[in-house]
Amino acid sequence: MANRFTEEQEKAIKTLDKSVLVSAAAGSGKTSVLIERIIRIILEGKANVDEMLVVTFTNAAAGEMRERIGKRLREELAKDPDNTYLRKQIALIHTAQITTIDSFCLFILKNHFAEIGVDPSFRVCNEGERIKI
Repeated sequence: MANRFTEEQEKAIKTLDKSVLVSAAAGSGKTSVLIERIIRIILEGKANVDEMLVVTFTNAAAGEMRERIGKRLREELAKDPDNTYLRKQIALIHTAQITTIDSFCLFILKNHFAEIGVDPSFRVCNEGERIKI
């Protein structure tokens, strides 16, 4: 990994005891850094993959993140095939909250409608019903 990432990227990956903000130009490796940070958190046992919230802007990006995290977990399992913890993480990847902002908000509303005071039969409006503000 040392040859693959810059010193700044390595710092973002390895700093697990606090939040970090990564800001960089498109194509600079932000997604790769985030994936490695997530993998490091999992490998160090700080959280299971389904205990994290990974939010992105598009469904395509969320799908790519899920796929790449799963791939990295499988790579780690290949190094240690008897690792039941990694097997569990791979199984949990499908229930992990790797999603868009709007999908996460919808998840919260559907799963906590009573506490929020939302009618449980609510639905998302279609394009024709949307009010422009």
